[in-house]
Amino acid sequence: MSAEPAPRLADAVEALLPQTQCRRCGYAGCAPYAAAIAAGEAGIDRCPPGGDETIAALARLLDRDRVPLNPECGAPGPARVAVIDEERCIGCARCLEPCPVDAIVGAAKYRHTVLADRCTGCELCLPPCPVDCIEMRPAPTGAVNDPPLNRSRFAAHTARLRRRDEERRRAIAAKKALVPR
Repeated sequence: MSAEPAPRLADAVEALLPQTQCRRCGYAGCAPYAAAIAAGEAGIDRCPPGGDETIAALARLLDRDRVPLNPECGAPGPARVAVIDEERCIGCARCLEPCPVDAIVGAAKYRHTVLADRCTGCELCLPPCPVDCIEMRPAPTGAVNDPPLNRSRFAAHTARLRRRDEERRRAIAAKKALVPR
């Protein structure tokens, strides 16, 4: 293994991951998975979207043997994107928050749609949909996965959720302060 300090090694590992933020590896995103790999706490075999190519790149970086993808994490496959059947969409907005790159647009009580060029194919929008109007389809021809762009979109998504949660905490605290004791 490399003599690099763990944070720099984690950054190098993360740079090799596809940044789909799908959580199939068992971690809350690509950065936590990369940190676990760098710390020796996770194998290099847990990224289905990256498949054999990512495993090979990680093996080279870390001077480890190539191993097959861990089947517990899923199977590699062609790039896919989510597609919402807008006629069946009820506008519940449950798909918006789990999308790690804000590829789904819409608002509560309005139909939603997926911006295919932003979708990483993570599938995190599927479970919360109460009417199963979202399906995964092959990515459009010529679609390119852009890990740095995916990473920046994920950072923006995460920051937006943190701001919203902080605003809610402040609003609740303000309401509690108004209640007479």
